[in-house]
Amino acid sequence: MILYPAIDLLEGRAVRLVRGDRKTAKVYSEDPPAQARAWVAQGARAVHVVDLDAAFGGPRQLELVSRIAEAARPAPVQVGGGVRDLESAHATLWAGAARVIFGTAAAERPSLAGEAVARFGASKVAVGLDVKEGLIATRGWTEASAHAAPDLFQILVALGVRTFIVTSVAQDGMMSGFDLALLRSVSSVSSSSSGDVELIASGGAGDLSHLRALALARIPGVAGAIAGTALYEQRFTVREGEEALAC
Repeated sequence: MILYPAIDLLEGRAVRLVRGDRKTAKVYSEDPPAQARAWVAQGARAVHVVDLDAAFGGPRQLELVSRIAEAARPAPVQVGGGVRDLESAHATLWAGAARVIFGTAAAERPSLAGEAVARFGASKVAVGLDVKEGLIATRGWTEASAHAAPDLFQILVALGVRTFIVTSVAQDGMMSGFDLALLRSVSSVSSSSSGDVELIASGGAGDLSHLRALALARIPGVAGAIAGTALYEQRFTVREGEEALAC
């Protein structure tokens, strides 16, 4: 499995939020490209970036995304936040992202994700399944859709999506461990779906025991995990996290 260090962008800085609440933002770096370069120097094989300004309805930070992608090379960067149409997806990929992540747009119009797969290829498209109180959360996690995660997942797989970031909003930023039950519920649907589907666990990585628990759970389809606050707080290094996921 791959460990994805997270860089969440808010007003040009790398921050972390608790449960997606903007008021809880804590700044960890004034220079996100330098942070990306540091993660790769520590052994990161990929980097996860979320444009929080765009997710909350503000302007997109594509110039900054481009500099992060350049700094992270050769590690690929996947980017989400405010990607709501094919044009914004194309612009994100053009800026240097190796993969673009749809969130709210895919929840509200799943066919959009299918159109993106057809246009850009499955390897360049992912969908974030952000789950809050059993339903998919949208609009920067401030609203809830009518979809439960397994239901939306099944629809999207049928449309050709093969990569999903699965986040428990309640555990995001809490450093209390991943929501294994949520991952199993989504995985149980993927096991009956055609094609190779990858799940990336997000929300809750607090120490190495959480990464080991995820690895030892042996949940079919889980191919990686995202870590943010724990890395910034030096609970473990990127290399230690990779080793924990390999147990």
